[in-house]
Amino acid sequence: ILPASVAVILLVLLAVPAVRSSQGDKEPVYRDCVKLCVRTNCTGARLRGFEAKQPHYMALTGWTCRDDCRYQCMWTTVGLYQAEGFRIPQFHGKWPFARFLCFEEPASALASLLNGLACLLMLLRYRSTVPRQSPMYHTINAFSLISLNAWFWSTVFHTRDTYLTEKMDYFCATAVILYSIYLCCVRTLGLRRPGLSSMVGALLILVFTSHVSYLTFVSFDYGYNMAANTAIGMVNLLWWLCWCWQNRRTLPYWWKCGSVVLLLHGLALLELLDFPPLLWILDAHAVWHLSTIPVHFLFYRFVPPSFSHF
Repeated sequence: ILPASVAVILLVLLAVPAVRSSQGDKEPVYRDCVKLCVRTNCTGARLRGFEAKQPHYMALTGWTCRDDCRYQCMWTTVGLYQAEGFRIPQFHGKWPFARFLCFEEPASALASLLNGLACLLMLLRYRSTVPRQSPMYHTINAFSLISLNAWFWSTVFHTRDTYLTEKMDYFCATAVILYSIYLCCVRTLGLRRPGLSSMVGALLILVFTSHVSYLTFVSFDYGYNMAANTAIGMVNLLWWLCWCWQNRRTLPYWWKCGSVVLLLHGLALLELLDFPPLLWILDAHAVWHLSTIPVHFLFYRFVPPSFSHF
C-alpha cells in the first residue's frame, strides 16, 4: 500500500494535463474562446453549478471546468477550419477526438484494453499448459506481466491524457521492448551462458533508468524518445531475425517467431499515416493498436515449443 503522501502526489500528477503545443491551440480564436469560457463558467456560482452537474466518472478522471472549456472550444475552432476549407489542425499535440463518457480517445483506449485482455488470456493459457519447471517459464511470465502493465497504462493514457499517464504509457512501452531484447538474449545465449544474460540484463536496466531519468528530469523530448525506441526496436528486431535465420533448418516453428517480430515492427509503420480521425474516433494510432491484437495469439503459439525445449 502506498504511503498517503505518495498517493496524494500521484493523484495530483494524474490531474495535471500533459502540455504540448500545436497549430489549433495557437489560434487566437481558440485562445480567446477558452479565456471567455473560463471567465464565464469556471468561477463562483457557475463553477459550483458545473461541479454539481458533472458526472462522477468525469470528476474521478480529473476533468475540470477548464478542461471542458478547452474541449468545447476545440470543436468551435474545428468548425471554423472546416467552414473555410482548411485542413483539420491538432490541439495540444493531438487530433481532435469525440469524447465518449470520460474517454478522450475511445478507439485507442478500447484497442489497448483488448490487447491487454488478449495478452492476459494467452498468459493464463501458457501457465496452464507449460510446466513451471520449463527453462524459460519465469522469463516468459515476467515478459507477459510487463506487457500487461504496458497495455494497462496505454488504456489509462488514452482514457485521460495527463502528465503522469503520458509518461507511464511511454516508459512502460520502452520497458516491453527492452525486456524483449533480454528475452531474446536468454533464449539464444543465456541458458548456456547465464553470466552473459545477467550482464545484458544489467545493461538494459541501466539503459532504461537513464532513458527515464533524462525524459523525467532533463527534457521530455518526443523526438529523442521516438529515436531511442526506434533504435532499441531495431536491435530487438535484428537479434530475433538472426536467431530465426540460424535455426530455420532445425526448428520447424522458426517462422512463427519471424512473423511475430516482422508484424509488430511492420504494423508500427501505421503510425506514419497520421490522419485526422475518421468520424472523430478512429485514427492511425487506434488502427495500429487494433491490428496488434491477433499478434498475441501468434506469439503464444510460438512460445511453448520454442521456450520449453532446447
